[in-house]
Amino acid sequence: MRKRATRFAVAGSLLVLSMALAGGDAGAQESSSPFSAVGIAVKASFLGPGVEAATRITRRLNLRGGINGFSYDRTFNKDGIAYAGQLQFRSAEAHLDWFPFGKSFHLSPGALIYNGNQITANASVGSGQSFTLNSTSYTSDPANPVVGTGKIAFNRSGPMFTMGFGNLVRRSHRFSVPFEIGAIYTGAPNMTLNLTGSACNPNGENCSAIATSPSIQANVQAEQNKINKDVSAFKFYPVISIGFGVKL
Repeated sequence: MRKRATRFAVAGSLLVLSMALAGGDAGAQESSSPFSAVGIAVKASFLGPGVEAATRITRRLNLRGGINGFSYDRTFNKDGIAYAGQLQFRSAEAHLDWFPFGKSFHLSPGALIYNGNQITANASVGSGQSFTLNSTSYTSDPANPVVGTGKIAFNRSGPMFTMGFGNLVRRSHRFSVPFEIGAIYTGAPNMTLNLTGSACNPNGENCSAIATSPSIQANVQAEQNKINKDVSAFKFYPVISIGFGVKL
């Protein structure tokens, strides 16, 4: 599915390129020459704050690229396990901006060429506290409390498509306020959960090391599979962005 979506994005980019070349104005040689103008912008989007740059290829086609970065820390609790989590956005994107009417409206096939977006968390269960794995109740061993890590990651790259208004290298304007909306195919997120320490039965007896207990490991794996199933439908990530640009 991911390869098919990537081929679709490439085919769309080639179609946009051919249409833009066919629709170019031969009478505007100076303003339409490749790389004759460059613009830069700062923006805020669902990928985090970012910067981008664009250059003209033809009168109706720009090449644009950008990078984004953002981090956010949050603690939460699930089934008795405390997570100190961090949402980390790190990405790079590339687009072909086609301006079908020669104005600011554009259609932009492209790709998230690097996707380092992920959620990481340190897990812990306090000494003697109860927690649940795969609907099975345990107690964290006071002598060897449960700790661990969790991570949700996405495909390292994926096709994307956006549309919006704004041209960083428009001939008649030096400043612009670009706005876009679209989506990225990121594939289903993948969650991994690793726990260490010892777990006991609900009465605090018969404690076993998680790493060497087949039954506890089976429940850890089942809990991981359950979360992956719950998030498997989220294969597309929405993108909305707004920024401020200037033509150099």
